[in-house]
Amino acid sequence: MIQSLLIANRGEIACRIIRTARRMGIRTVAVYSDADAQALHVRMADQAVHIGPAPARESYLVGEKIIAAAKASGAEAVHPGYGFLSENADFARAVIDAGLVWVGPSPASIEAMGLKDAAKALMQAAGVPVTPGYMGERQDADFLAEQAAQIGYPVLIKAVAGGGGKGMRLVEAAADFADALASCQREALASFGNAHVLIEKYIQRPRHIEVQVFGDSHGNVVHLFERDCSLQRRHQKVIEEAPAPGMDAATREAICAAAVRAAKAVDYVGAGTIEFIADGSAALSAERIWFMEMNTRLQVEHPVTEEITGVDLVEWQLRVASGEALPLRQEDLRINGWAMEARLYAEDPARGFLPSIGALDVLADETEGRFETGVEEGDAISPFYDPMIAKLVTHGACRDEARAKLARSCGALLCHPVRHNAWFLKRLCEHPAFAAGEVTTGFIEAYSADLTALPQPSQLLLQEVAEALILDGGTPPAEWRARESDMGLGLIGFRLNAPRRTTVNLWLDGETPLAVDYDLDLYDSAVGYEVSAGAVIEHGEAVYFEDGAAFTFSLRPPAGHGHHAHDGDILSPMPGRIIAVEVSAGQAVTKGQKLLTLEAMKMEHTLTAPFDGVVAELAAVPGAQVQVEALLARIEAGE
Repeated sequence: MIQSLLIANRGEIACRIIRTARRMGIRTVAVYSDADAQALHVRMADQAVHIGPAPARESYLVGEKIIAAAKASGAEAVHPGYGFLSENADFARAVIDAGLVWVGPSPASIEAMGLKDAAKALMQAAGVPVTPGYMGERQDADFLAEQAAQIGYPVLIKAVAGGGGKGMRLVEAAADFADALASCQREALASFGNAHVLIEKYIQRPRHIEVQVFGDSHGNVVHLFERDCSLQRRHQKVIEEAPAPGMDAATREAICAAAVRAAKAVDYVGAGTIEFIADGSAALSAERIWFMEMNTRLQVEHPVTEEITGVDLVEWQLRVASGEALPLRQEDLRINGWAMEARLYAEDPARGFLPSIGALDVLADETEGRFETGVEEGDAISPFYDPMIAKLVTHGACRDEARAKLARSCGALLCHPVRHNAWFLKRLCEHPAFAAGEVTTGFIEAYSADLTALPQPSQLLLQEVAEALILDGGTPPAEWRARESDMGLGLIGFRLNAPRRTTVNLWLDGETPLAVDYDLDLYDSAVGYEVSAGAVIEHGEAVYFEDGAAFTFSLRPPAGHGHHAHDGDILSPMPGRIIAVEVSAGQAVTKGQKLLTLEAMKMEHTLTAPFDGVVAELAAVPGAQVQVEALLARIEAGE
């Protein structure tokens, strides 16, 4: 068995691996950049080695630094986690050549499945059905447009070296193809160093179903059943579950057998995932499920498989890398109940899912299952890496039980002041169509208006806030008077001849005035009043949590109210690089029109016009680095 392990990663997955390694008695070594010097994975590991500046390309993506750290620390093996160098065959080969144990598949297997076009050809040869499309070497834009037309719109442009939803664009009409191709190639080159793409037919009501496979060095390959990862946004998974809704035994047997054939075709060793696309326009059927790609690593959503099988997949990885055979045979594996996972991100669903950065002054785990995270209260979300805060994982005897637990967990989350998507996840879990199992990759887009509407505090919460703030030192309404209780506690009462209701003026999130119609009888009964769980009240200001959302209230207008930035100011939501400017100064624009594209936190973010008007000022320059809240453009409303 491996005795010491370096984790070539950070955040949540590094912490996840450390927990299993510690249970197995394996010494762990973390690596960290300047930005992660105080990170949780660094604090958890037995030893930590600094590997460079904050940008990943200067630290976590530099294989030589990681191998040097492993040698310097005396680590025996390297676990890549997911992302970064986890599917880099050259890095895997360098680790092995350095005399270290690589916790993953062979470099040859990674290479065989690493490029989507070559992988699809290999799968066709192995008898695994693949989606129709173009996978050739010719890459000039006009030719690719011709291929897309022959396949028939809508089509999907995919980076052959892509993954994690990056380097992928859906194109529904020929007029949009050129812009989508250029954007996809830019993102693919920036993320993977390879702008090569393939074109494939887009299934109108697609479902994303994947099968967990595992192989060892003794020729054994098993599957651990399927997961449904259809709830996605911009090809990024949001909620995953296992098993897949509507999966009958015959279809399960067919796709799981195909997944095992796919793994055996590349002599696969370790944890891997065979991803399929299914036609969700009718009941699941093996005839309407096609191979998409293979991920030659552990997946972010692996906990749902662990929950229904009782298997620790990281432990299996470490045992197989140590030369052991798989702990269980196929006939030993069973599905037990249902599991769901939601990805909690530092992003604002009400504002186009723009990432959020900053301190986690409040982060409390109130969930009913696993809370997989790489941060703690008091840590911060950095602009340099993926904005995931945690994964919320629940298990139940059936789908409804797992779903209800996940909804409650998302609603109970306490997180502030970083903006996050917990309330959005709760709405997803509770949506009637999702509850009915009607999941496709277009689900979120189809119901976007309901799912992303800005959360509003309930009337019950407003009553509680009004009372709490006044008791905390605010000025009571004129109709009320102070009195002392028999217990000697300072309370607020009311005059017998005063109205039974009054109005309390509050400010929500520092910008929205609210007039709360307050019930005096409730106020008078506040003997021994205690603030509800999750509320933080200081100096006439309160942060309350309800249904996964955080609301900040005060009794008085915030300092400087009325002097906010111009409504037409287009500010950078985070530090990043301007990669495209679509307008010029003086140009007329319409509401929702694309103005510019910002690359930040490993993704492209489009900024649009807030209303019809004219570009009165344009400060954005392609290639320029910008800081958070930098003025990029100003739109003046038309007459």
